Amino acid sequence: AASIQQATSHCQAVKQSTSPPVHQSTRRSNKTLPVPREKGIPFVASVLVLLLEVLYYSIMPRNSTAPHNGTFQPLQHRSGTLRERLHSYTKRTLGAGGSINEAVQLPAGESCAAWVAVHAIDFYNDVSTIWAVMSTDPYLNSFRPGEGFPSGVEYRWSDHSQAPAVSVSAPVYIEKVLAWIATQMNDETKFPNDNGDGDEQVALRVFQTPQFAALCGQIFRRLFRVYGIIYSSFFGTLEALEMAPHLNSCFKHFMYFCTEFGLLPEREVEPLEVLVRPIRKQYYTAKQTTAGSGPAASAPPQQGNPAVSTATATAGK
Repeated sequence: AASIQQATSHCQAVKQSTSPPVHQSTRRSNKTLPVPREKGIPFVASVLVLLLEVLYYSIMPRNSTAPHNGTFQPLQHRSGTLRERLHSYTKRTLGAGGSINEAVQLPAGESCAAWVAVHAIDFYNDVSTIWAVMSTDPYLNSFRPGEGFPSGVEYRWSDHSQAPAVSVSAPVYIEKVLAWIATQMNDETKFPNDNGDGDEQVALRVFQTPQFAALCGQIFRRLFRVYGIIYSSFFGTLEALEMAPHLNSCFKHFMYFCTEFGLLPEREVEPLEVLVRPIRKQYYTAKQTTAGSGPAASAPPQQGNPAVSTATATAGK
């Protein structure tokens, strides 16, 4: 009972993270919403794009500073570690035909902080795999600073907390976000991966700190923004490549998890409300079916909750 109480209190710490993100969101309109492209690129056009890409890379200088290189190495959970054990819960649940609702639930007796940490890594791998398909397309170089974002917003970037946020294109923003997340996750002082010797306390001590809660909150917000860019500017291309079902599945899993633990402030969700609303409805309907019809199972987190309102107030600074 004490471990469950500790896990629950740390989930609240994740929700209450008040550390402002390095990137900024500049809202241009409160009314416009992103609308995914419904039609994919025709076959002939896709072939032409492929031929142009081959030509482009045959003449592009080797020392090109293009921000997208198409390389991606998924982050691994070392065998026998706490991270690998928690990761296996999700694999077993989904592999056995379980629902996404069941897959995102905190296993009994496990640390909520470690559960969030493992999923942050897995969701980073999902997004990076999707973006790797797009990242070598020469078309991405045509985006100018401030272009390619969901309707009504512009996400800006700063390389460190003391530098002013600057306007970049959506593809450059994605590259910077993914590079920044990889740097955080490869730093074992921030994302420890124990040696599999059974001593999980070292990792848990890191995961159960306010600093880690703030970092995870920032990672989840940035991953959500990457999804927003992909849906608003590149959905048609992924649909033509028959990757739309995979994209939708990954985003649904991500949103179920964020909804389960209240990781995304409402202000952050607004630009993608048209996509998020039906997913959340599915989540709460499934939750009500499996857990009963009580208020906690069927209603979203109350905005009057200080944990939620604090995170909302600090999002996007």
